[in-house]
Amino acid sequence: MKFTEEHEWLRVEGDVVVVGITEHASEQLGDIVFVELPEEGMTVSKDDEVVVIESVKAASDILAPLDGEIVEVNDVLADNPAMVNDDPTGDGWFFKMKIEDMSVLDDMMDEAAYKKYIG
Repeated sequence: MKFTEEHEWLRVEGDVVVVGITEHASEQLGDIVFVELPEEGMTVSKDDEVVVIESVKAASDILAPLDGEIVEVNDVLADNPAMVNDDPTGDGWFFKMKIEDMSVLDDMMDEAAYKKYIG
């Protein structure tokens, strides 16, 4: 897994990158009550707002961590947004994307660097 400073995690599965938020982020947000996901087939640029999360504490935007195309979204979250709290790095993923150059992941934090970052 790779991590961003915006508390997103990225996991490569074949030729796609799965994106979600970290356990740390889900704890900071509190109980998540609503998730608005992007459209499949949408082309996004790094830092585009792609997901809206509402929790009992606040509303937050999740930004695209990379340039690419959204190829799948986790529709289960529409009916069960709490899954992001229950399993943020597993079943609580947001979307999968295709990117041109997988080597851009090399510049992101690994788990040890992320743990140090949230310190």
